[in-house]
Amino acid sequence: MRGLLCSPLPMVLLLLRPWETRLQFAGPRCSTGPLDLVFVIDSSRSVRPFEFETMRQFLVGLLRGLDVGPNATRVGVIQYSSQVQSVFPLGAFSRREDMESAIRALVPLAQGTMTGLAIQYAMNVAFSVAEGARPPEERVPRVAVIVTDGRPQDRVAEVAAQARARGIEIYAVGVQRADVGSLRAMASPPLDEHVFLVESFDLIQEFGRQLQGQLCGRDLCAEGGHGCQHQCISTRSTFHCACNPGYQLAADNKSCLAIDHCSFGNHSCQHECVSTFGGPRCRCREGHNLLPDGRSCQGCREGHVDLVLLIDGSKSVRPQNFELVKRFVNQIVDFLDVSPEGTRVGLVQFSSRVRTEFPLGRYGTAAEVKQAVMAVEYMERGTMTGLALRHMVEHSFSEAQGARPRALNVPRVGLVFTDGRSQDDISVWAARAKEEGIVMYAVGVGKAVEEELRQIASEPAELHVSYSPHFSTMTHLLENLKGSICPEEGISAGTELRSPCECESLVEFQGRTLGTLESLTQKLVQLTARLEDLENLLATQK
Repeated sequence: MRGLLCSPLPMVLLLLRPWETRLQFAGPRCSTGPLDLVFVIDSSRSVRPFEFETMRQFLVGLLRGLDVGPNATRVGVIQYSSQVQSVFPLGAFSRREDMESAIRALVPLAQGTMTGLAIQYAMNVAFSVAEGARPPEERVPRVAVIVTDGRPQDRVAEVAAQARARGIEIYAVGVQRADVGSLRAMASPPLDEHVFLVESFDLIQEFGRQLQGQLCGRDLCAEGGHGCQHQCISTRSTFHCACNPGYQLAADNKSCLAIDHCSFGNHSCQHECVSTFGGPRCRCREGHNLLPDGRSCQGCREGHVDLVLLIDGSKSVRPQNFELVKRFVNQIVDFLDVSPEGTRVGLVQFSSRVRTEFPLGRYGTAAEVKQAVMAVEYMERGTMTGLALRHMVEHSFSEAQGARPRALNVPRVGLVFTDGRSQDDISVWAARAKEEGIVMYAVGVGKAVEEELRQIASEPAELHVSYSPHFSTMTHLLENLKGSICPEEGISAGTELRSPCECESLVEFQGRTLGTLESLTQKLVQLTARLEDLENLLATQK
């Protein structure tokens, strides 16, 4: 009969002609996936020298059919008789040639048959991390192949059960006079796949073909239906799931959850922490820039600005849209460094009349300004934009209202928000505002008239006019306003402002310009690093 697995009979004797047994089972190497494999070889005195040589050839031939390597199959060999000897541990060799040399140099012990002692050694020593086995948390299968030719002289059932309980899969191979009951007591279930009986050492090669088939198994990942969200790792007729970098396996052992690096509390970010695949990254709130240290944030235009916002409260705006306008104003406030020494903010509402909601000098923090904005009540009625511009020029930028003296050269900025055509003339006071040195911005929504927006705004109009067709979509204007109202080359708080014609002022301007260029260079480096991280992430997911 050809060599078969032992079902349905307890064992099947393998009967082959000797010339069919010479290292023919190696064939193409199979990919077992990661595997820790230890051969436990009986070298008692009952094993004759020529039989031991056949067993050596069997091991060498089997190695040639396995995918051996540090990240694939690791192989260890121990021999036993009355004592146990490690021929080479799992972590000793990564090259097949080195393993074969050690096996060919093997000298039999030629004493008793203490199989139970050998199993205990394999369990406690050979499969330890110190000997080269991979840690249990890596879930790499552990397989022991016990080859013996006689009855054990010690107990094997209990120690074999302990080994199996620790996750070691045991194949029991009996040759010639081996005791069938002992083989069954040692092997893992199902016994018809783990117990082999060979009539002689000459015929052990056929067992090698069958063992190689068992170790190769089926690739369940390739067959599909594994349910792994990210990666499926196939290991000898079974599989387990793994996650891509930046994720961890969920409780169902199939789904993957993003690792929240920020939850560990060690990110040191001044404002916000964002968990990415490469670890935590810091991010600043709207209106602030991340400094080169990667953690600290700098408020937008930390310097002198007096800003007055004129918002249209006419009937055409409607109550629900007026609430959107107030939120839009607060988003502008978010990117300003509001303080008595930095940016001062005033708010004026206009319709058929003009009302100062709060002047420049009233509030010293962004939180106070935002709270006051949300408390503003909708006026309704007409659209007297020209009247509002006059009020701004004559009153809003006065020192009595909180504007800083002109002698300090603090920039004065006016922002007009409207949704329709003005019912009065705007030309005179729009021009007057610019003559007074006020930098004017115009934001139009819906039926706002482009000609009027350009008339209100400073030159060039492309930088000072913004438009959105709907109130719900006007938030996209914020970036344009941020880059205009809050330029990087803004005048820092505490800087003494002098005539631009003075030599010292020119030197100071040059210094500020060089500083701005350096800041832009640092930002470009940070952007390049982020792009590299994204490219690496995409490469790992291919």
